[in-house]
Amino acid sequence: MAAVARNAPREDFDDDSENSLRIGEPKQWAAGIPGVTVSLRRSWEQMGAGRTVRTLRLLNQRSGFDCPGCAWPEPREADGEHRKLAEFCENGAKAVAEEATKRKAGADFFAAHSVEELAGKSDYWLGQQGRLTEPMVLREGATHYTPIAWDEAFSLVAGELRSLAHPGEAIFYTSGRTSNEAAFVYQLLARGFGTNNLPDCSNMCHESSGAALTESTGIGKGTVSLADVHEADLIVVIGQNPGTNHPRMLSALSKAKDNGAKVVAINPLPEAGLLRFKDPQTVRGVLGKGSPLADEFCQVRLGGDLALLQAVGNLLVSWEDSAPGTVLDRDFVEGSTDGYADYAKQVRALDWAEVDKATGLAREQIARVAGMIARSRRTVYCWAMGLTQHKHAVPTIREVANLALMRGMIGKPGAGLCPVRGHSNVQGDRTMGIWERMPESFLAALDAEFGITVPREHGWDVVEAIRAMRDGKGKVFFAVGGNFASATPDTEHTEKALRNCSLTVHVSTKLNRSHVVTGTRALILPTLGRTERDVWQGTERFVTVEDSMSAVHASHGALAPASEQLLSEVAILSRLGTALFGEDHPVPWARFEGDYDAIRDHIAAVVPGCEDYNARVREPDGFVLPNPPRDSREFTGTLTGKARFAASELEYPAVPEGRLLLQTMRSHDQYNTTIYGLSDRYRGIEGGRRVVLVHPADIAELGFADGDLVDLVSEWGEGVRRAPRFRLVSYPTARGCAAAYFPEANALVPLDAVADTSNTPASKAIVIRLEAASAGSGSAG
Repeated sequence: MAAVARNAPREDFDDDSENSLRIGEPKQWAAGIPGVTVSLRRSWEQMGAGRTVRTLRLLNQRSGFDCPGCAWPEPREADGEHRKLAEFCENGAKAVAEEATKRKAGADFFAAHSVEELAGKSDYWLGQQGRLTEPMVLREGATHYTPIAWDEAFSLVAGELRSLAHPGEAIFYTSGRTSNEAAFVYQLLARGFGTNNLPDCSNMCHESSGAALTESTGIGKGTVSLADVHEADLIVVIGQNPGTNHPRMLSALSKAKDNGAKVVAINPLPEAGLLRFKDPQTVRGVLGKGSPLADEFCQVRLGGDLALLQAVGNLLVSWEDSAPGTVLDRDFVEGSTDGYADYAKQVRALDWAEVDKATGLAREQIARVAGMIARSRRTVYCWAMGLTQHKHAVPTIREVANLALMRGMIGKPGAGLCPVRGHSNVQGDRTMGIWERMPESFLAALDAEFGITVPREHGWDVVEAIRAMRDGKGKVFFAVGGNFASATPDTEHTEKALRNCSLTVHVSTKLNRSHVVTGTRALILPTLGRTERDVWQGTERFVTVEDSMSAVHASHGALAPASEQLLSEVAILSRLGTALFGEDHPVPWARFEGDYDAIRDHIAAVVPGCEDYNARVREPDGFVLPNPPRDSREFTGTLTGKARFAASELEYPAVPEGRLLLQTMRSHDQYNTTIYGLSDRYRGIEGGRRVVLVHPADIAELGFADGDLVDLVSEWGEGVRRAPRFRLVSYPTARGCAAAYFPEANALVPLDAVADTSNTPASKAIVIRLEAASAGSGSAG
């Protein structure tokens, strides 16, 4: 079995893994020399020393490739910023190592392992088998994937799509790692076929941000640049763990601190990356104690952020009432906003007893935070999924915007709103049209540009797509990137839904669980990674991406492809377009495969702000998309043409006696559903993943002890969901709260537990009970 990975990992979900789990003390600082050594060790294990040096020196550099991990931006010369020689973090290095690995999983691997056997492996084991090297098919009734020629694969997909009763039975899913060019071609393929069923990973992460900000500011994106973060005198970080999920943000926070900024961290878990940062590229980070980050840590209870933000608003309004003009930016509020009177009336009537119950915070601490906001001249608000994945996520983010609007903290240097996106091009996907509800202006521009008529009926988001497949309404599932089966909520229901399809197709670089949760037939179409050269007829091409702060720039792969059989995402989609529509279709599918400039010319004609795209992305730092609230304090995208205050009712989760509120979280050794290893060193957890973090007083109160094995049982209207054999870990989380890793805990998230308005799964607010694990309930990992 030459194609099986060398040095494949120990299986992390077996009878021995409960004994391999080691629990130590949580760290009080992030990065430092351990971050460097882990980066190099993981890179050498996967790539070898020479390949590691050649690859990492190009990561996030102007002549190199964009990190396949998070979407944190690179410094821009236009802002007076300069890139470091090592412009990457530990988890960025791990992401590159995973993609650029020398391990390969080809035909021999699939011949040696049945789909049933692979389905019993863990996400970690599957991901460690290496790069996919050739297209594979699982035929109806087969037990193993077998090779298939590219042309036959495209004919199979096209034939299955044409056999559907109507285009709405097809679902086209996207993760955040597609390039702008691939995303534009993909949405054109789906809409050309006749459907807006374009769910994407943003539906599960930052859809709540987009919904709230569109109402408040008129644009569903943030309003800051990296330079603004550096220039802020106050940064409020809410529901985010930058030390693990966006580690390069720690450098930005450290630089802001050096410039005199204060940092407020609001989170149920004390995270090392919010306490102290040891920058391994500075003497202080290597030899000294590093930089303390959070000046104020508010350990809010899960779901209590809305109450906290309204309490801060109550204090700011009351101080303004007592001394008019001392808190409110009256010129901005009166000239550029509406709704302040209703908002102020709402927060004046706030019930502080409910705030106490919802937040678990001392009123004195809330007053200190409000005072910091009142005194700040330049405030940046940052948040991530700790805010977006609650039932009341959208009103919570509206409250963040309310605080910014009160103080005029939008459209000025060093201030603004910063939803920190996860995947590296998830924001670019949306800009390029990957959304089930694109506006009429975009759809009309597609019609005019290509001479076609695209559908207007809204499509399905992720949750709606799962329901549709479950109910037999969605029959073909096509995914570009991602790991849908592991990323989505309600694992049992999702897997049943996927298995209910007639065909499932995955465009992927590596094996994951979605490849073994198949429809009647299944295809794996291997593609080039971000790190690899994309060559057409002897000419190397580049692609483009958009970062979390609306900067669009080029990405040039540098490595030889893992296999001669790999195609780029654009090539796969273009060839499928030709197979599906024929060579005489108005969209020039065949030309797209060989000419990315042609795609970019169409992008320039269709996507607002992308005029002269080909020239502008060839500038050293690319270009920044227009953002009226940031650029000119214009809010033309709202219903009234002004920024809008929102008056929201106070909401927070109701947790019955004897229950806990569970959040899902990432380990430091993973990115989204990709598991790099079994070390969550910042939290002191090594050798396993089936752990649940609970406050020691709650463990005792519920009748358990630290180290007990328990089943996690979530309670929902139509029944219960169970995740077996988790190790109880005594941890200083907020009282009444618990935390466990995803995807292991996704089984506990009910499909119908979603955020109002955005329909994002409420993965940070799961009511659970603990039960002693029975001997037959499984094994901890």
